[in-house]
Amino acid sequence: MGQLRLRWDHVRDLGVKEFWSLARDPFLLGLILFAFTVSVFAGTKVSPETLQHTPIAIVDEDRSQLSTRLRDAFLPPYFQAPRLVDAKEMDRRLDAGLDSFALRIPPHFQRDLLAGRQPSLQLQVDATRMGQAFSGSGYVQRIVQGEVRDFQVERPGAWRAPGAVVAAPTEAVELVIRARFNPELSRVWFGSIMQVINQVTLLSLLLTGAALLRERERGTLEHLLVMPVTPLEIMLAKVWSMGLVVLLAASASLLLVVQGLLQVPIAGSLPLFLAGTSLHLFATTSMGIFLATVARSMPRFGLTLLMVVLPLQMLSGSITPRESMPVWVQLAMLVAPNTHYVILGQGILYRSAGLAAVWPQFIWLALIGSGFFGLSLARFRRTLGALS
Repeated sequence: MGQLRLRWDHVRDLGVKEFWSLARDPFLLGLILFAFTVSVFAGTKVSPETLQHTPIAIVDEDRSQLSTRLRDAFLPPYFQAPRLVDAKEMDRRLDAGLDSFALRIPPHFQRDLLAGRQPSLQLQVDATRMGQAFSGSGYVQRIVQGEVRDFQVERPGAWRAPGAVVAAPTEAVELVIRARFNPELSRVWFGSIMQVINQVTLLSLLLTGAALLRERERGTLEHLLVMPVTPLEIMLAKVWSMGLVVLLAASASLLLVVQGLLQVPIAGSLPLFLAGTSLHLFATTSMGIFLATVARSMPRFGLTLLMVVLPLQMLSGSITPRESMPVWVQLAMLVAPNTHYVILGQGILYRSAGLAAVWPQFIWLALIGSGFFGLSLARFRRTLGALS
């Protein structure tokens, strides 16, 4: 029993040593601060899926009451105030990238509409801005259709061809859309939490791998070999210490940046999410040690980390829904811990899921973490054996 207590004392003391080593590394401290503050905020704001202050130009060749209503319908914060231009200037501005959309209203548009004809509008889109082009075209279409429909119903004393009969538009089915969990369809609500989840994976891999390689390059790993400590104790110390650093940083980011600065509501239990984060960190810190033993130097570790982190993040469901991926990719990614972490995080923080809904992800993370820990420990022992 005394031997067991002594060994856990070793794990504790070695973990405290990792804290002091990290505290003397201003680069890693700055990276942690940047990753969970500036990176979360910037990654959420720079490329929103919803429109925000989008430039639009309008060529109004009708100059009617309806065309005026259409011009006035494009309002902030989705659009900038429309710029009235002629056809030549419209093409020039699109070529120069000054406008994302250009709406051309043809002559006699209102007259043809009230005469029962079906006049057409031309919408030109700068598709190099793919995100805005995809969602913005739908916005413009709905705005124009809504204004035209309201104008036809109201028929506010506008000119009509003699004898023309205009029936108010009718719709057989009315589709009522209710968006759950993100009623404003805001990219910020989704992106901010996914940014935190991605940073947890990246930093946990980086910190544990850097902690091991830092000792190897400074020669302190050889010093540990002559001390009465085991590879298991050394590895456990790095796992719990670096995992705790990332866990505290992620908690602060959720509270101060996501909830505080970005005003994103968290629906579910934060302690339950942090419990799942702890299991995820158990797996990723073990992976970080394994990658460090394979790379053997910081430059090679950095390159290896890029090759591992990018596929993990892209295929985990944090960027693209897993349901949109091929079945074999979905099955292959079940062995990756961050796949289950993303499912767990989205369920708890977005949908207020409890343990009854996400317990399979907890089990998966525990099993995957145990597997990576055992594999990393075996590799770490071989590495230490080569040094001794």
